[in-house]
Amino acid sequence: MNMAGQQVIVVGGSSGMGLATARAAALDGAHVTIASSSQAHIDAALRDLPDGCAGAVLDVRDESQVATVLDRFEALDHLVFTAGDDFTPRPLAELDLEAARAALDVRFWGAVTVIKHAIGRLRPTGSISLTTGTVGQRPMPGAVIAAAGAGAAEALVRGLAVELAPIRVNAVRAGAVRTPMWDRVPAPQRDAVFARLAQGTLVGAIGEPEQIAQAHLYLMTNGYVTGTTLAVDGGSLLTAG
Repeated sequence: MNMAGQQVIVVGGSSGMGLATARAAALDGAHVTIASSSQAHIDAALRDLPDGCAGAVLDVRDESQVATVLDRFEALDHLVFTAGDDFTPRPLAELDLEAARAALDVRFWGAVTVIKHAIGRLRPTGSISLTTGTVGQRPMPGAVIAAAGAGAAEALVRGLAVELAPIRVNAVRAGAVRTPMWDRVPAPQRDAVFARLAQGTLVGAIGEPEQIAQAHLYLMTNGYVTGTTLAVDGGSLLTAG
């Protein structure tokens, strides 16, 4: 199956895994809109995407703005949610609870808000795909909230798959992936982290955004998959850590 003529919105589609997913869908024939909180990032991403792609400024923490953006679509075939904020590990005892709540505003509640306003526009043959991480399965010290958010997103997928059927709802559980989020880390330190993370996989490498995009494309095009979290992590959860 290809995606010729289908309407796709990728929330968080201006960089990294979202941008790669938008590109993969567009090259497969879809009409793609990327949504991001930054107009500058959207403009840069559109220069890197095939002709015909569109952009929309969207802060997923603002429900009225979400409703306005989704109102632009008469119908949608697929919603992909890859948006997320930077995460700073911190022990629970030192955690500011307001900051902890805010940490889930984009990754979890943002997804809930976008889905709420997309439901009435999604065709019955359509799909929703979220993006989670292996931290929910293998937490690290200081990542309690991130692990809880990933687990909540995967539970959300299962619940929505039942509630919204026949619309399909799935998630991609990504391992360590080389995205622009790492650019703020100095190159020598970044290379050392990548090497260590690669050693913690069965394939001896960290992921690339295009590999996550391939997983999202599969979830959009395979009409017999729903309620599933697809692991794309190089087998990292099967190693000793």
